[in-house]
Amino acid sequence: MSKIHQPLCETTFDGARTRLAMLTAEQCPPLRLHRIAHVGLADAAVPFQRVRLQPGGSCVLVSISGGGKILLDGRWQQCRASTACLAPPRVLNAFHAVPGRRWRICWVRYDEPAGIRPVVSAASPVKARCDARIMACAIEGLMAESAGRADARLEHHWIELVHAESQRLARPWHLNDRLWQVWRKVEDNLAAGWSVRELASLAHCSEEHLRRLCLRELGRSPMQQLTSIRMQRAAELLERTDDKLEVIAGAVGYANAFVLSRVFKKWIGRNPSEYRRGRRA
Repeated sequence: MSKIHQPLCETTFDGARTRLAMLTAEQCPPLRLHRIAHVGLADAAVPFQRVRLQPGGSCVLVSISGGGKILLDGRWQQCRASTACLAPPRVLNAFHAVPGRRWRICWVRYDEPAGIRPVVSAASPVKARCDARIMACAIEGLMAESAGRADARLEHHWIELVHAESQRLARPWHLNDRLWQVWRKVEDNLAAGWSVRELASLAHCSEEHLRRLCLRELGRSPMQQLTSIRMQRAAELLERTDDKLEVIAGAVGYANAFVLSRVFKKWIGRNPSEYRRGRRA
């Protein structure tokens, strides 16, 4: 779908036609055991919008029925029924209802400080086909228990189901040994000038087969997945080191700081200097 054409601002908007239910860690403290900030269910309609410029944790959104649009990887994309959308922490993301359609969704948002391994990482798919009933039923069960007897033991079991399903959706490629081997080797040497041909050679398959495999398992092409991993590593280096941008660019496989800055702003939503200032403010 289309690229971003105008600046976005932090937005939370439901509208009169949206029916929404949420459960927060303040209402249900056991959610904090897995750093879950809140879970939610919505039957959304225009003007429902969520925009997060630099969120503090992962977001796992599951489309149950209908459809909407999502902003991930620096581009707007359609999100249809039975699709999981996965947004890593500190990366621009947005979820919007679209005219003429209702959109039933459920989601889990995490609170993951820098240095904590997030549920959704650069290796996670941007979109993945899923059985939406699993996450929806787990969240519904948790909400019903919390609103009723609030038995701590049963709340814990429901939370474990919600978190386990988030983890499964975020790491489906771990079940595919061929992809796992490719991206593990890439992560070990991001400075290399990887090409599709080289990635396909690592996977012992044709370039076209690797492209189909990545689109099916990750919702990205091989080069988009490579960019995703590079951007997350660059973000980590900006957070944890005082290295100059030129040094970081070389470490993640870009010719110079200018090229890194251009791609980083498109993918993350802020340029590297803004990102570093924001994380250290």
